[in-house]
Amino acid sequence: MPRDPQRIADIIEAAGRIAEYLRSRNQADFLGNRLLQDAVLRQLMIVGEAAINLSAEFKAKHPEIEWRRIAGFRHRIVHDYLGFDLDTAWRIATVALPELSEQLTRILKAEFD
Repeated sequence: MPRDPQRIADIIEAAGRIAEYLRSRNQADFLGNRLLQDAVLRQLMIVGEAAINLSAEFKAKHPEIEWRRIAGFRHRIVHDYLGFDLDTAWRIATVALPELSEQLTRILKAEFD
């Protein structure tokens, strides 16, 4: 578990970057801008990679978080990049990821401060 705080911080930072990239943007902006898509997808890959590398103990302690889905999403971005659904990426980036970031921020403060 010694690396878990850093992995959690990486997820929170990636979520913050995505929020910054998408500030004052809508879904049409995202879908029409390849540079923005690349930036968001890169950060989503970081989220997935960090989640994959959290300890099994930490993930077991927090089964309320859908670790397998997060890892699966990362794999889909990396391995199915040509057929990847950008509408799904938008929903994750704007709905699921902010919620995950808030949840992990609370966990980080409660368990590692």
